[in-house]
Amino acid sequence: MSSDARRDRLVELLGPLVGAEGFDLEDVTVTPAGRRRLVRVVVDRDGGVSLDDVAEVAQSVSKRLDEVDVLGGSAYVLEVTSPGVDRPLVEPRHWRRASGRLVKAELRDGTSVEGRVTGADETGVELDGARRLAYGELVRGRVQVEFNRRDAGLDDELDEDLDVDEGIDDADDEG
Repeated sequence: MSSDARRDRLVELLGPLVGAEGFDLEDVTVTPAGRRRLVRVVVDRDGGVSLDDVAEVAQSVSKRLDEVDVLGGSAYVLEVTSPGVDRPLVEPRHWRRASGRLVKAELRDGTSVEGRVTGADETGVELDGARRLAYGELVRGRVQVEFNRRDAGLDDELDEDLDVDEGIDDADDEG
């Protein structure tokens, strides 16, 4: 079986299983790793994926792969993961999950735009609350990593947590 046919068969096999657990199957890859194969299954869902989620999906996928001989009986290592921040945004669900994030979008006319995703639905994405782009205008987008961004609501909470209690008695500090 060719690698493309194997990938297609795995997507066909695992897609409904992963979907039944409330996740989207984003990708499946099989790569040689010495005498074994590395089977990487990428899952995502609205609200993100926790480590417990990954463990549950890995258990289900492993059981299913052991039941069906899609890998030709060869040993494999299973890796279940969520997409990284560098994953291209190509599906409406990817754009929806990037809400609030700064993205750079490549357009079909060869230009690109950058802005914060303020909304996304089945027909397009809105950047910075003003510019709406239909998915037909987009080639792909990527979330931009922001090292210094602080959420305004978080700033207020941190400031409250860091306030010094005025009632502390400093008498023990005198020498």
